[in-house]
Amino acid sequence: MQKKAVVLYSGGLDSTTCLAIAKAEGYAPYAISFSYGQRHQYEMEVAKKNARPLGALDHLLVEFDLRKMGGSALTSDIAVPKEGVGDDIPVTYVPARNTIFLSFALGWAETMGAYDIFIGVNALDYSGYPDCRPEFIAAYETMANLATKAGVEGEGRIKIHTPLISLSKADIIRKGLSLGVDYSLTHSCYDPAADGASCGLCDSCRLRLKGFAEAGVSDPLRYVNR
Repeated sequence: MQKKAVVLYSGGLDSTTCLAIAKAEGYAPYAISFSYGQRHQYEMEVAKKNARPLGALDHLLVEFDLRKMGGSALTSDIAVPKEGVGDDIPVTYVPARNTIFLSFALGWAETMGAYDIFIGVNALDYSGYPDCRPEFIAAYETMANLATKAGVEGEGRIKIHTPLISLSKADIIRKGLSLGVDYSLTHSCYDPAADGASCGLCDSCRLRLKGFAEAGVSDPLRYVNR
């Protein structure tokens, strides 16, 4: 019998690759997505449409509104930067987002008797978010095993898998292509046009386009600026 795994799935390039990796490693993947009031709500349309076709056995969409707190260009009226990736933590960082996401994933995993959670965080070719670092994941995993019935009673140890953590964006794309990922079924833009076309200028678009260029393949998405 396949072991179940909860996969954090946004509809983006990284999380879609992560879903494919979980499946390739023999897990039965259950996708979880979050509609949190993000500016790029179009990604949820992509996630809802493609989770099961991409291999998820079930897809849970959790809805809450981080716009009530703001503090990010993705959850408030702060403009999304278009001038390129810098060295500082950008205004597209959403306070505590991965902490919140992992908490929902942990709860769902515990209710279904799963001990494995996959998240597509990356510490090499990323936008500088503090909750994408190995130190954060290690600390959260320790907490998860202290905070759950399964962990306390020794039923099983919670493992947070980060298969993309040390890969470049180009290597992530190569890995996904080797697993048959169709990247036309993904979305990465922080500030898409009304019809879903990617802006081509935000940090996420720039990193994605750079990755495809370095991987030597064409990005199948539509862009306003490319």
